Amino acid sequence: MELPPHLRVRNVNGGAVRSDGTWVVYWMIAARRTVLNFALDRAVDWAQALQRPLLVVEALRADYPWASDRLHRFVLDGMRDNAAALEPYAARYFAYVERERGEGRGLLESLAAQACLVVTDEFPCFFIPRMVASAGRRFSVRLEAVDSNGILPLRATDRAYPAAVHFRRHLQKTLRTYLADFPRADAFHGRTLPVLPDDALSPRILSKWPEAPRDLLKGDLKTLGRLPIDHAVGACGVSGGPRAAAAALNGFVAARLGGYHVAHNHPDQDGTSRLSPYLHFGHLSVHAVFNAVMRNEKWSVGKLGAASGAREGWWGIGAGAEAFLDQLLVWRELAFNTCAMRPDDYDRYDSLPPWALATLAKHRRDRRPFVYTRDQFESASTHDPLWNAAQRQLREEGWCHNYLRMLWGKKILEWSASPEEALETMRTVMDRWSLDGRDPNSYAGYFWTLGRYDRPWPERPIYGTVRSMSSDNTRKKVRVARLLAKYGEAPPGGSPVQSDLLSS
Repeated sequence: MELPPHLRVRNVNGGAVRSDGTWVVYWMIAARRTVLNFALDRAVDWAQALQRPLLVVEALRADYPWASDRLHRFVLDGMRDNAAALEPYAARYFAYVERERGEGRGLLESLAAQACLVVTDEFPCFFIPRMVASAGRRFSVRLEAVDSNGILPLRATDRAYPAAVHFRRHLQKTLRTYLADFPRADAFHGRTLPVLPDDALSPRILSKWPEAPRDLLKGDLKTLGRLPIDHAVGACGVSGGPRAAAAALNGFVAARLGGYHVAHNHPDQDGTSRLSPYLHFGHLSVHAVFNAVMRNEKWSVGKLGAASGAREGWWGIGAGAEAFLDQLLVWRELAFNTCAMRPDDYDRYDSLPPWALATLAKHRRDRRPFVYTRDQFESASTHDPLWNAAQRQLREEGWCHNYLRMLWGKKILEWSASPEEALETMRTVMDRWSLDGRDPNSYAGYFWTLGRYDRPWPERPIYGTVRSMSSDNTRKKVRVARLLAKYGEAPPGGSPVQSDLLSS
């Protein structure tokens, strides 16, 4: 029995379902949660239809780009939560963590060899599309990738949108259709699945790829310290996992949602949601965030306005919630749209709009007031206390304030020898230190700095007609005194390189 096709489901390899397989495998790689997860729903439905047990596999490589104590610990927190969440259900959860780089090679292929099919997560960014495509070529059965990324399915559009206003208008015209298409709060409700026998995973598999030790999942730093990952980027004081994500969501909605439109731009007011790490790692569903906001607002679909593309008023809710949903559903999903519709070049410098490429080329040889190395940027060793404070917050907390991220990127552009070098510095530093890097949203930020999603502004040195920002103006617009008091001490050392790039 084959399930009906769905806009969120993609047959990666064109493979067939093997009805006499041992199990259905859900390979959990991006939607790392057990609730409101379209991919888990799909895997459970296949297991029900085929009357085969469900094997949920969540693996953590040691060789993914920027693997570190910080990123590993966050993911491991989620693995601990997922193991507990699946325990009451007829599903076998298999958590695997590489002890040596490349040690996990062959695990999924071995499990797929006994499977009816494999279901995994669609994620249009970082190394994941290449990894899924490679797996599809190796598997002898169907590999389905299921999109749980946003309220609007990735394939609900057929082109990349150049600006938020255009995407917002499209979303307002089409989103009503998808507001009734939510994943299940309990993927197993009403389903009767066979139980996988305890000895179904063969000793050969378990000896070659042993399950993750409990002490590692529970937070043992000594075990983490023995893994071949970057230990210089230490775990920060932010817990990962679906349980921490739910607590963070509830706290934001209760305490900060109402004033979000006023407070979220001010670093000193702690007015942002801080949900981005949980959304990035899939510990939190955008559907859960939407539900929590709309319950708080006592919203119904009848409050929707006309699809004009207006930033305010369409939802018919409070100003704080309106402003937050514009970030969550317009800017976030615009970033996913770009990655999905431009898979070959979303992360390449030459994918910038022609006007941005032209103006940055024109000003390529303008004299820079300072030129810093990547190490100086990374260690917060610039002459600018506000920029350094934002970078120190990133290093210590694994996150920095949204408004300061814009300044952070703009000054990297101004203080780098070339815009290409600036892009590589932004990507390297943020992806290494931030819990929410390596994401469509982070790539949207890097490229917005260079002109994507924006328009030409009055021409200036270095920037050309790309929008500029300054620390002095930022201090005037937003409150940063508390941030500077905490992170704004004198630079730790290292002298800027005076630029010898002359105006052309």
